[in-house]
Amino acid sequence: MSVPPRAVQLNEANAFLKEHPEVLYVDLLIADMNGVVRGKRIERTSLHKVYEKGINLPASLFALDINGSTVESTGLGLDIGDADRICYPIPGTLSNEPWQKRPTAQLLMTMHELEGEPFFADPREVLRQVVSKFDELGLTICAAFELEFYLIDQENVNGRPQPPRSPISGKRPQSTQVYLIDDLDEYVDCLQDILEGAKEQGIPADAIVKESAPAQFEVNLHHVADPLRACDYAVLLKRLIKNIAYDHEMDTTFMAKPYPGQAGNGLHVHISVLDKDGKNIFTSEDPEQNAALRHAIGGVLETLPASMAFLCPNVNSYRRFGAQFYVPNAPSWGLDNRTVALRVPTGTADAVRIEHRVAGADANPYLLMAAVLAGVHHGLTNKIEPSSPVEGNAYEQVEQSLPNNLRDALRELDDSEILNKYIDPKYIDIFVACKESELEEFEHSISDLEYNWYLHTV
Repeated sequence: MSVPPRAVQLNEANAFLKEHPEVLYVDLLIADMNGVVRGKRIERTSLHKVYEKGINLPASLFALDINGSTVESTGLGLDIGDADRICYPIPGTLSNEPWQKRPTAQLLMTMHELEGEPFFADPREVLRQVVSKFDELGLTICAAFELEFYLIDQENVNGRPQPPRSPISGKRPQSTQVYLIDDLDEYVDCLQDILEGAKEQGIPADAIVKESAPAQFEVNLHHVADPLRACDYAVLLKRLIKNIAYDHEMDTTFMAKPYPGQAGNGLHVHISVLDKDGKNIFTSEDPEQNAALRHAIGGVLETLPASMAFLCPNVNSYRRFGAQFYVPNAPSWGLDNRTVALRVPTGTADAVRIEHRVAGADANPYLLMAAVLAGVHHGLTNKIEPSSPVEGNAYEQVEQSLPNNLRDALRELDDSEILNKYIDPKYIDIFVACKESELEEFEHSISDLEYNWYLHTV
């Protein structure tokens, strides 16, 4: 990917600064391996320099664990002198931050080698490499995310989250009533500010739904014919939600399973494929008879076990699974069936698509999308036929077979010949090294439960 012409980017900067003379600062943002947004803050007078020359950040930004510490076994830290790479703006991502007291804008960045080539370990570049294979076929990916999250109180109880008090009733919600409008009303100011903030930032969020746990909600993003941009929107939406909620004296969490016994947070993605004329190749009155759809599903199902580390990248991710919470735990598909991994919504013929229902909200959207699209491309090009669609409750018909812990998921990813064809093996090595480092630290910790069980009983 060549860097966009500087003149084009400067025009974007000039137009924005002219339209927003009140802006004092600009946050330069880049999402790391975990989807955590990092970067620098500059004064508005430095924005032109950023568009002309970029900014320097260390390559080790993409070797950070969940706590922001460099994992040296990746080779991106001290082994290369913690050397810098250069980050350039992503066109179309310059916008205001509506939550700031001092007028501030934000700009999403992507990392490049000093010579200008994209940096292989930037998750956005990992995705771009997969997308380029569709470009070669004259196909375009149309995608949209559904992002679940919890509003939580800013005060934890013994380090554990609790629902926030309603600004209206003053009560903490206990309801698990899915789609309940009244629960939207309890937090209406915060939720409405999220939608209005998304509109101001150009993020196509078109609905908020009450989910099936206290103070849990879902934001739906409108589909766009650009998977990279769809992921940009998801990353920026998470940041927006966190900051708007904080403005309303609440916190948020996208942790996969914050509460035992309650639903986890998912990140569903809807995928369709457009041909050179912009027609959805999955279009069909009878989806089962559409070969392209079947093959895409077949490829995604075949690569699903190896993709799990990208879809569920943390120890906590695997606590989310369970039939009662509508989280599929086997490679399965079906028509308008929410108990399967890949749901094909049965609406109008031209809206036929794949809804991928496995990933948690703690996934990095770029890596999630890269894994899913690798499966789609593999299925289309190799004409992979899937198993029969499941009717009824898939949990009672299909035995659990997906990795149910992070260590097994990392082994599946590391050993996958298919994913290693789509995702640079050097990047897979870095990802696995980071996650194995986190896993080792987790396994060396001693939980409260262990003390309660064993301290005085053995």
